Amino acid sequence: MTLVLSGFIDNQAHAQVSVSVNIGVQPIWGPVGYDHVDFYYLPDIDCYYDVPGHVFVCFEKGNWVRMPNLPPRYAQFDLYHAYKVVLNEREPWLHADVIRSKYAMYKGHHEQAVIRDSHDKKYWENRDHPMHSQWHADEHHEDHHDDHH
Repeated sequence: MTLVLSGFIDNQAHAQVSVSVNIGVQPIWGPVGYDHVDFYYLPDIDCYYDVPGHVFVCFEKGNWVRMPNLPPRYAQFDLYHAYKVVLNEREPWLHADVIRSKYAMYKGHHEQAVIRDSHDKKYWENRDHPMHSQWHADEHHEDHHDDHH
């Protein structure tokens, strides 16, 4: 029984670790400083971005709709310079009125640092980061270095 329980606890610990950090899947236009993100709220256009799902969630014709890209009306919207609010909760658009009023003060703010421009090596893991090839080379170098010891 103890062995089964310890295996369960060990699996739970691994599951928590794998869920708690998702830097590698955050878009490079996302803000720096977050090891885990479920959603970004974009107050300038009142849409959300589902980080693990890689889709936008926007209000279209009376419904919240998941889509791979922003609707055409936002074709000129600059994700790199728009303010993103990090939300780690399920389906935040279900209380959109609360989110909208709580974060309205961030509309028009453009001073947020983004992953693409970060020099922090932890963000280089992201395959779209300009320094990803350097991170990849460093990882392989460390792997080979470890093999010799």
